[in-house]
Amino acid sequence: MPAVTATIVTLNEEDRIGEAISSLACCDEVVVVDSGSTDRTREIARGRGARVIERAWEGYSKQKNFAAEQARNDWILSVDADERLSIELADEIVSWKKQDQANHAFSMPRRVFYLGSWIRHSGWYPDRKIRLYDRRFCLWEGDFVHERLKVHSRVGALKGDLLHFPYRDWNDHAARIAHYTDLAAREARSSGRRGNILKLVLAPPLTFIKSFLLHAGFLDGWRGLAIAYMGARYVFRKEFRILR
Repeated sequence: MPAVTATIVTLNEEDRIGEAISSLACCDEVVVVDSGSTDRTREIARGRGARVIERAWEGYSKQKNFAAEQARNDWILSVDADERLSIELADEIVSWKKQDQANHAFSMPRRVFYLGSWIRHSGWYPDRKIRLYDRRFCLWEGDFVHERLKVHSRVGALKGDLLHFPYRDWNDHAARIAHYTDLAAREARSSGRRGNILKLVLAPPLTFIKSFLLHAGFLDGWRGLAIAYMGARYVFRKEFRILR
């Protein structure tokens, strides 16, 4: 039966890290890699039984690969501080540990809680993410933002939801868009991509239409409208910053 180490990379997550760790009872170890928190993140994590390692920030992929290297087990469950395992997903992982292992990574659907409600459309669900993996066959890639796990083997599928609480409020969402569009623009420029006026003009409305109409965001009510608007805002700011 494989043992699993849960890994979390953190920076000033005192209001969320405790619940994230508490949802990981199905794991055999929790490793938190903190990049200089000035709040009580490390203290709370240790209090919940996690092994805490301090390391200067070098990017999402490098931080997550480092966290996996520190684990006592080859099987890794990578979660963020704003994520929780649902009871169904935790039970499913416990059952999986008792079975023969035919895959070296597993994806899981991620359900987002946004402005007071669970989102079921808008392109935000099921939003499958590969988070449970054997580190001997997988590696995180991506220098700036939107890191992804490269898998050198078969990927299975779990059914239980990974619960995501990405934004504390509207202002937090806007602030994160500003931060991530800057990182995305830097990544685009580093790869040699040049700005495109046509894309700056056309991509935002197309993004809105895709989220609100094609992905049935209207079924999420006013939150679906907000998600579509923020998606268009993200694309506009990213393309604008690439042009600068």
